[in-house]
Amino acid sequence: MGVGTLEPTEDSTGSKTMADMVLLAGEKHGSNPAQRYKKGEEWTDIAFTELAEVAAEIGLGLIDLGLEKGERAAILSHTRPEWTHANFGILTAGGASVSIYQTNSPEECHYVLEHSESRAVFVEDAEQLAKVREVEDRLPALEWIIVLDPAGGDIGDAIPLDALRERGRGLERSVLDERVASVGDDDPAVFIYTSGTTGPPKGCILTHRNYRQVTTMSAQQGVLEEGDTTYLFLPLAHAFALLVQFVSVDLGGAIAYWEKDPQKIVPNLMEVKPTYFPSVPRIFEKIYTMATSASDDPEKLRAAVELGLKVRQLQNAGQEVPEQLQGPFDEAEEQLFQNVRNIFGGNIRQCVTGAAPIAQEILEFFYACGVPVLEGYGMTETSTVATVNELADFRFGSVGKPLPGVEAKIAEDGEVLLRGPNIFKGYYKNEDATGDTIIDGWLHTGDLGKLDEDGFLYITGRKKDIIITAGGKNITPANLENGLKQNRWISQAVVVGDRRPYLVALITIDPEEAPAFAEQNGLEVEALPDSAEMKAEVQKAVDIVNAKVGPVEQIKYFKILPHDLSQETGELTPTLKVKRNVVTDKFEGDIDALYHQR
Repeated sequence: MGVGTLEPTEDSTGSKTMADMVLLAGEKHGSNPAQRYKKGEEWTDIAFTELAEVAAEIGLGLIDLGLEKGERAAILSHTRPEWTHANFGILTAGGASVSIYQTNSPEECHYVLEHSESRAVFVEDAEQLAKVREVEDRLPALEWIIVLDPAGGDIGDAIPLDALRERGRGLERSVLDERVASVGDDDPAVFIYTSGTTGPPKGCILTHRNYRQVTTMSAQQGVLEEGDTTYLFLPLAHAFALLVQFVSVDLGGAIAYWEKDPQKIVPNLMEVKPTYFPSVPRIFEKIYTMATSASDDPEKLRAAVELGLKVRQLQNAGQEVPEQLQGPFDEAEEQLFQNVRNIFGGNIRQCVTGAAPIAQEILEFFYACGVPVLEGYGMTETSTVATVNELADFRFGSVGKPLPGVEAKIAEDGEVLLRGPNIFKGYYKNEDATGDTIIDGWLHTGDLGKLDEDGFLYITGRKKDIIITAGGKNITPANLENGLKQNRWISQAVVVGDRRPYLVALITIDPEEAPAFAEQNGLEVEALPDSAEMKAEVQKAVDIVNAKVGPVEQIKYFKILPHDLSQETGELTPTLKVKRNVVTDKFEGDIDALYHQR
């Protein structure tokens, strides 16, 4: 597999690429459950043999349609079993799987499909099909639309998934075996489009070697084991969920898929009783609030957490727990800790959080309760992950140590640099951006950090202006801000939402245009920021921008500031770029007020 690479672990499928993984999993893991989903009121299992068979049929169906090795096929769907079927079908056909978020607008779908030159797209249902229909006349490369769930809607000439599988059953299996065998380490496996600091999204090319290697790295750390159950609600369009899928299939663990309803995540956890739960900070924050809000004695709660931390750390180190601690611990176990574990189903061995920062007090609370929530760090360009905390070796506040085979160092300006076989191949059709990101073999992450004496990495900030919401969504504020500034009356717009549940905006009025607006509306210039007329005008601009993006990227509230931003007041650079940190610090009170609106 190349110099400096890791060989798959003995308990894995031993696959050479991601193309043969699911077929080998069918042979190795057999009748063990690979997938679990809710059908009516009951959870239903799909065995590894069936998963492999379905993927093979889809792969053969795509080959029969005419998909050639290396060509792209996209998936536009929520996380569901059929997403995995489509993904492995594309890979076994030797194609590259292109991820599209189910929340994307028709225009965003168009950009990804056009830029990737996808010849096929799997859409979830009539709702997602409608997005593609709206833009398909501007997609010359797109030939086939396959619908995962065609029930209850007119899909026209689109192909139902079952029909594609039937088509695949008409070909000899040897056709698929030849295609799988033709796939090499450096062939593209996945295209994931990620927000840049400016301009449109960039298409990360992740090769078979990239994902095979990062799957092996994760397996070596014991993140998952054969027979484990993972509960998955994260979008499979995201690198994090995709890696979880690959590791589960490789090692023989079952994936339990959510019910497409955020309100059902906790009930699902209690029903599925997973051993492993990958998530983003927002969900842990909600469960933390749920678990702690019932307490009417904050001091008692704090004492219980401190006690739990002390005892768990002694247990983790293999040391004896003193009698004076064991008694109070048993009491806290009965009154608090076991109840918190039951929210996660009672069988959790490990949770992992990533994509955005999380408060240390939340991590300490869950650890005290016997639910280790461990932070990891990575990006799409690292095929998901580069560093992670382990159960036997972790530090609160850090994002862990580099994975086996990964090197990390800190540049002179504090930027985190990474190197390893999981580093992406480059950005599709964007050599300049690739050259700016991978320099002398090192990935320049854009994040600022430090390494302690034991090799734990701490992220201290970001060089780039990407917003990561509390839900883990990466958003480029510049795109929204530039859209708002197209309005005649708006001078500056600063979109805020890092670590927050939704986006808000700070708006300033163009001082040169303000007199005209005031005259048109019979107002004094000084009164404009608080006037109903100006708020209505800004709302129109917000509505126009929001209509072009998916729900999670939309601006929910805004505040019109009393004056424009300027160099004199320290908010702009000499080249008139907004100093985002200065603005957010200066108007912190206004921003907080926007998050307390009802």
